[in-house]
Amino acid sequence: MDFYLGCAVWSFKGWVGDLYPPKSRAKDFLSLYSRRMTAVEGNTTFYAVPSRATVERWAAEMPAGFHFCPKMPKDVTHGHLLETKIAAAIAFIDRIAQLGNRLGSIFVQLPPRYSPENFDDLQVFLEGLPRDRVKIALEVRHLDWFQDPYASRLNELLQHLGVGRVLLDTRPVYNAPEDPQIASERRKPQVPLEPIVTAKFTLVRFISHPEREYNEVYLQEWAQRVADWLREGTRVYFFVHCPVEARSPQTVRWFQQELERLESTAPPLPWNQLQESSVPSEQLNLFE
Repeated sequence: MDFYLGCAVWSFKGWVGDLYPPKSRAKDFLSLYSRRMTAVEGNTTFYAVPSRATVERWAAEMPAGFHFCPKMPKDVTHGHLLETKIAAAIAFIDRIAQLGNRLGSIFVQLPPRYSPENFDDLQVFLEGLPRDRVKIALEVRHLDWFQDPYASRLNELLQHLGVGRVLLDTRPVYNAPEDPQIASERRKPQVPLEPIVTAKFTLVRFISHPEREYNEVYLQEWAQRVADWLREGTRVYFFVHCPVEARSPQTVRWFQQELERLESTAPPLPWNQLQESSVPSEQLNLFE
């Protein structure tokens, strides 16, 4: 399977009664989530390295075919230089690799202060990672990375090393009217969107607006782009974020609908299949 779709988290109580059945318990959320979506962005690993027992439990709860895309811990990525953290990064990779075939792409998110002045440090770091064992994707946030000559130099490095480019799309929250609902997401850097593929896979982080009308034009654009990438043989991980997390699953579902409308090769969303198997089709309205 070359297309993986999901949210940024799985442990959200507000999804009980929507994504999760009524009265679902928190301890069952990962198992329930992984039978409704095809991937999750593992933000929890940014704050702490999970224990061996936790990783083994995650692997046991997730079905075959589901992918977990963990974020490199901030203790590795948010210090001053990366070269000194290579050993810690490899230790994290060794731990998270226990997910086996449930492991998708590990992504390295660099802070806004990490600029192209640190290019040599970044190159040494990426070259020191076991890229033959795991997929690595990189997210940069300093604005100079998006301007030449730094943008071209970065893309050439990623292509040479087979490292994916994380594509952060914050347009829905920055191009919408001011709204207290989206204030938290406007703390994210407003970086340019460069839909460039630098490896055999890519990872998209779509920062959605709580109101669908502000997402539609961008999701339609993404659906066409993803459909084209899939036809070209590129693996795509697509994650929906939202400042009102309760809305994320329905945004995922609407994006899936767009992909199906384009007759892309994206597989069905398991969540839709679960509902279709339990509710007569004439009574099912997925997109109210």
